[in-house]
Amino acid sequence: MQFPSTPPFPLEGGCDCHHVRYRMLTAPLFVHCCHCRWCQRETGASFALNAMIEADRIRLLGGKPALVDTPSESGLGQKIARCPHCHVAVWSHYAGAGPLVSFVRVGTLDAPDHLPPDIHIFTLSKQPWVVLPAGATVVPEYYEREAHWPPESLARRQVLLPKIAAYRASMGFDPL
Repeated sequence: MQFPSTPPFPLEGGCDCHHVRYRMLTAPLFVHCCHCRWCQRETGASFALNAMIEADRIRLLGGKPALVDTPSESGLGQKIARCPHCHVAVWSHYAGAGPLVSFVRVGTLDAPDHLPPDIHIFTLSKQPWVVLPAGATVVPEYYEREAHWPPESLARRQVLLPKIAAYRASMGFDPL
């Protein structure tokens, strides 16, 4: 399948029962395909595919997801936004940036084909039968953001940093 070089934004998505509907207004900062055991357990699959985007670039079109506190490997947890009816996870907020950054579950998009992974992370724990495409960016654990993110995403992150610092301070977390 051929992908357009620039996905058409906005992109819409939602849960299985269509109670929760949302629109991603712009391209995400970056798309992770995470192969860690925590993501495997949480999704019940061999990886999680998340499009990281500023939360204010997502518009709810219908329904309101319930935020479910869920453990994470960091020990700080995450809040998973799930449909209160069918319980499908549509995105999550990790403790590091809290409600300012959403990790949209790419599979909940109406056209998930538009957001293939930019990077495969935590591949040390990937299932051995998962074969990654030739030429894919692959790292054994996490990565250096500056080495992989495009310049426009790094610039968008710079705008977020003061807000993230304020959020972290309000939660009593270590500063960035």
